[in-house]
Amino acid sequence: MSKPLAVIVGVGDGLSASLARVLAGAGYDLVLAARNTNKIAALAEETGATTTATDATDPAAVAALFDNVSPDVVIYNPSARVRGAIADLDPDAVRKAVEVTAFGAFLTGQAAARRMLQNEAHVRGTILFTGASAGVKGFANSAPFAMGKFAQRGLAQAMARELHPKGIHVAWINIDGGIRNPGRPERIDPADSPDSMLCPDAIARAYLGLIEQDRSAWSDELTLRPWVETY
Repeated sequence: MSKPLAVIVGVGDGLSASLARVLAGAGYDLVLAARNTNKIAALAEETGATTTATDATDPAAVAALFDNVSPDVVIYNPSARVRGAIADLDPDAVRKAVEVTAFGAFLTGQAAARRMLQNEAHVRGTILFTGASAGVKGFANSAPFAMGKFAQRGLAQAMARELHPKGIHVAWINIDGGIRNPGRPERIDPADSPDSMLCPDAIARAYLGLIEQDRSAWSDELTLRPWVETY
């Protein structure tokens, strides 16, 4: 039997790299999509993945990505931030940020759903969107990120209500806290509060748990936060 296939869009060296390793370990073949595939060459070799250069905001590029694959799992990771006071924000920069976070999520979700729905005899699949606390509450000086993540969350909710009854599991994951990455210091002294930031491998295992959920008890949202995070 052929292995199940997972497509991860927006791959870098953080959470998406952990997702690639966890899914490879769970027996998935991988397609890793990124703007610059040179940066993920080592990860692709490690996980046995195929890479493809893809601009997630380009409809033609996203369509081409899914032309020759029939994925069981699709994960959308890209997002963009533009910080600043609302009166000072550059409209073009805001438009671009929302395109990356929200419009790209739509393009990927649409293309993934089309591929998964093609097998009318046995429709199945999982589509996951990497969200953030900004999709639940907008923060000062971060309006563009909130706009994109609110839109992304709404997209996931609408897709879940439409596609769950057709056999496709859709969920939005609220990453409610900072993700631990090399070179990124803990916000709290680790000696006083270890694990004050989310471990990317632990997040990836939570994604795998969503993928493996029984359809009698599907989640459409999951919130992950470190134990020291305040509500």
